[in-house]
Amino acid sequence: MSVFRQHTAITILVTWTAGCALFVAISNSASAERPNANGSEPILIVPSSKVSLQLAVPLPDEVKSDAARWQLVEIGGAKQTLPAQRVAAMKVDGTAAQSGGQLLATIPPDGDAEGPRRFRLIEDKTSTKGTKGGFHLREISDKSLGLWEGDKPVLVYNHGVITGKDVPVSDSRRRRACYVHPLWGLDGELLTDDFPRDHYHHHGIFWTWPQVTIDGKKYDLWMYKNIQQRFVRWIDRRAGPLAGVLAVENGWFVGERKVMIERVWIRSFQATGGSRAIDLDFVWTPVDRPITLQGQGRKSYGGLTVRFDVSPRRDAKITTSADAARPESNSSAAKKVDLVNTPLAWADLTSKFPGAKARSGAAVFAAPDHPNFPPTWLTRHYGALCVGWPGVKPRTFAPGKPFRLSYRIWIHKKDPGAARIQQAYQAYATTAQAQWE
Repeated sequence: MSVFRQHTAITILVTWTAGCALFVAISNSASAERPNANGSEPILIVPSSKVSLQLAVPLPDEVKSDAARWQLVEIGGAKQTLPAQRVAAMKVDGTAAQSGGQLLATIPPDGDAEGPRRFRLIEDKTSTKGTKGGFHLREISDKSLGLWEGDKPVLVYNHGVITGKDVPVSDSRRRRACYVHPLWGLDGELLTDDFPRDHYHHHGIFWTWPQVTIDGKKYDLWMYKNIQQRFVRWIDRRAGPLAGVLAVENGWFVGERKVMIERVWIRSFQATGGSRAIDLDFVWTPVDRPITLQGQGRKSYGGLTVRFDVSPRRDAKITTSADAARPESNSSAAKKVDLVNTPLAWADLTSKFPGAKARSGAAVFAAPDHPNFPPTWLTRHYGALCVGWPGVKPRTFAPGKPFRLSYRIWIHKKDPGAARIQQAYQAYATTAQAQWE
């Protein structure tokens, strides 16, 4: 679910089943600081839920302070005081808004609540001296930027060109940039693979298409044959107590000519309850001529892809949104079925990754407002989850007009099963219903 969108003032009652906890840290400290010149405090309306709701909501216009740390103080109900973090907001074209912002917070479940919950927003003036944990960024090299939560690694974004030394020099797949790898699990296990021998072009979390058409000529961004992604600039880089945010502008280049503007926002939330959420927002804008994208025929892949480090090849268990309504014995996970061109809201891969003591994994959630929802997928038990959009049918995008895709990567411990993953997906979907009074 894209979390950078405006909402109308509608109160929505939602009831969920128990069993999902995504992210929260509860603070009992409070501040009497009021954020608005007129002394009023914005009220956030949040659907009642028996699972934790991880939120990123646009700040209301009346909030003038640009402070990073805030609190949500519950009115009635459990009367909890929750930490919140302000980050930059993303504009429609993928650039950062110069004013306003987004508020990040996680609302824990309140089992006694029967209707929407209400929270006052106040600026947090408490001292951070001696505070431990939180996120920080670290330059791995002049090509890679890493994100940590405390002393645990979360991910690395490779903005520079990375070379696969085992790939033949003449192979176009030997070099690539603009992708996430490594991605780590909650116990420090390495989840993703890069330059795997079976598919050199696979690389961690990446977003490419095998069929790109410009002025009637075909290009292959999937194999990097005659078109490449290149880093242009950082839009935003920040690490706070509750989340780390990376926003970057890349370009698609044919030779030295830039044909597509690509803006990517990566937001990693604090791990809690055996899981972590990482939200991805992509905005592409053709520069000066129409660009047509198309997935691979029959299979549909082309778009967001996650390549996992699965060894041995058949160790993985893939569970999908289609399995959530089926008996476990009749699921695609039980049958080890690889899917092609299959509409799905989400797909998960669980395995015992190299060096790990137990099984773990990650799911890819497509936002409910994803174009042509649910998109089609290709899944492979050797370690690939591939969202196919626009899929096997081509789609042309006009110059100067941005288009957007949003996803969540949900990292988890153990093997959660289809019902548990579906609860996590429902929590992701319902966050868009939070709004200001």
